[in-house]
Amino acid sequence: MPVRINKYLSEVGFCSRREADKLISSGLVTINDKPPELGTKVQDGDVVKVRGVVVSPKESAHTYLLYNKPIGITCTTDLRVEGNIIDAISYHKRIFPIGRLDKPSQGLILLTDDGDIVNKILRARNHHEKEYIVSVNKDITNKFLQKMRQGVPILDTVTRPCTVTKINKNVFKIILTQGLNRQIRRMCQYLSYKVTSLKRVRIMNIHLDIPVGKYRELRPAELKKLQNLLVDSEKTHD
Repeated sequence: MPVRINKYLSEVGFCSRREADKLISSGLVTINDKPPELGTKVQDGDVVKVRGVVVSPKESAHTYLLYNKPIGITCTTDLRVEGNIIDAISYHKRIFPIGRLDKPSQGLILLTDDGDIVNKILRARNHHEKEYIVSVNKDITNKFLQKMRQGVPILDTVTRPCTVTKINKNVFKIILTQGLNRQIRRMCQYLSYKVTSLKRVRIMNIHLDIPVGKYRELRPAELKKLQNLLVDSEKTHD
């Protein structure tokens, strides 16, 4: 069955659809030695190449990794970027991160070669939970907690209502169901607070349980539960 080129590159585990669109726009992808448009579909028998190298469906099972990202590592597959996450992990197969965790932040990020699961986890309307522990530069007030919970105007929108719990005078836990760019830092900044440390400790049913800089494969039970949670999730549009 014909599929769009970005979906093809995602499903065979080469990269996410977003990264595929960038590669296509940059002229680095060909179908039968001709550069495609973003909406071009791959037919049975077509030869797809990225940077001149044939990309074909994988025969082996997909890989799912949990990584405790250190501060200073950038969540990009661009190997030209110093401190990129691919070099940091140095895994033997091609994988890519599910979403991002900004360079000054630490904690849980998932990596895989399964493009479908990436799209289901990242799609905002699926409302999947991500949990963070955040330290700020001054005492946390009830007013701050209330405003964070209700929603804060950033990036030309208002953040969704979320769960925020005070841990001590300048540390709180927050559970988000969306992933705007640098969302927590921007929310705090709007309320005149500055984030001094930020750690993601959970994505859906996956909890951070390994030291900083280490990674492990998802356990079968974790993966099965994650897949069950994603059964009714929508993917990004073709």
